[in-house]
Amino acid sequence: MRKVIHRKLSTNFLSLSLVFLLAFTTALSAQEGDPAKGKSLFNANCAACHQLDKKMTGPALRNVEERLSDEQGLDRTWIHAWIRNSAGVIKSGDSYAKKVYDEYGGAAMTAFPQLSDDDINNILAYTAEEKKAPAQAATPVGGAEAGGGNSGGISNELILGALAILFILLAAGLYLVNKTLRRFAGAQGIDLPEASQRTPLWKAFVQNQFLMIVVAIFFLLSSAYFVYGYLSQIGVDQGYQPVQPIHFSHKIHAGDNGIDCKYCHSSARVSKTSGIPSLNVCMNCHKSVYEYNGETSPEYSKEFYDGEIKKLYAAAGWDDAEQKYTGDSQPVKWVRIHNLPDFAYFNHSQHVTVAGVECQTCHGPVEEMEIMYQHAPLTMGWCINCHRETNIDVKDNAYYTKIHDELSKKYGVDELTAAQMGGLECGKCHY
Repeated sequence: MRKVIHRKLSTNFLSLSLVFLLAFTTALSAQEGDPAKGKSLFNANCAACHQLDKKMTGPALRNVEERLSDEQGLDRTWIHAWIRNSAGVIKSGDSYAKKVYDEYGGAAMTAFPQLSDDDINNILAYTAEEKKAPAQAATPVGGAEAGGGNSGGISNELILGALAILFILLAAGLYLVNKTLRRFAGAQGIDLPEASQRTPLWKAFVQNQFLMIVVAIFFLLSSAYFVYGYLSQIGVDQGYQPVQPIHFSHKIHAGDNGIDCKYCHSSARVSKTSGIPSLNVCMNCHKSVYEYNGETSPEYSKEFYDGEIKKLYAAAGWDDAEQKYTGDSQPVKWVRIHNLPDFAYFNHSQHVTVAGVECQTCHGPVEEMEIMYQHAPLTMGWCINCHRETNIDVKDNAYYTKIHDELSKKYGVDELTAAQMGGLECGKCHY
């Protein structure tokens, strides 16, 4: 009997051990993978259509393996097959694959046959990480404001106050000394000389005819100078910096992200005007870029930039939660900054495409501007100076070959400026 009992106990123990071993192995397999490597793989292959915690072109992928296992009973093998060839899984008749395909408007997922099992496991390990809490902004010690003055030293206000008090005491002391001396002189019988009667300075100035003529001439010349300066500034809006209905930072787009100016202002290459980009151009990026994760400042915080992106979504009629257009769009009333008079003709394509002029030549360091403003005066004199100083690039341009040969002999130079090529003719800009 003892042998039978021990044999049953041994059998039960082995069975429990096997179950425990299988559970432990399953837990290990669920945790295998390197999240750090998975993050780089995710950003390189998945981030264009997926986010961890937000629905985009595809579903959110935080804890995707656990959700598929609990809700659909799908294991890692199914995920490997789906990532490598989603079209094949759909074609096989898999019900869940068909459901996902229909739910996202028939948008086929890109196949990644080049990803190994380890690569996919690393990506799944990255998606299984818990969401980190947002970092709280550090509060300055002692309640001191950021960018405060002389902390730990004497403030400028205290120094100015001490100097003001010292000046008042000095003036009061001089007054008392003068009063005391006069009282002492009176007690000693000393007569103080009376102030002599003199002609007031203004009357003597008026009676001098030469000085009056000089002042009159100076006044007339100064008035003419200021009137000319005032009239010359009419219609010149250099420094004009209006507030736009949606805050657009050229510093972030053209500077930090290095977006080419002609990506948004594409008509500058082929048209007279540079054009205002449509909201569809903005949404090419902002369908995926729904929040700002760059550097911030006290004036422009992350919340501020995120709010401006939401304004863009409202104008374009984009439902970020459902990742689709609602059809309820509104025009954005952009405020024009650079505006030439109607009698002046300017062609962007002639300067940008033919002459190869950089945008910054006229518009200034756009890549550094948080808020766009008019950098140059855009006056006639400013344009003429540019034509006088800028050489024409005739290399590999057969149109200029004959003209350049003739004019270079005429002027005796190797390079010709725009002015020498007719850039100062009135009809070029006024007709």
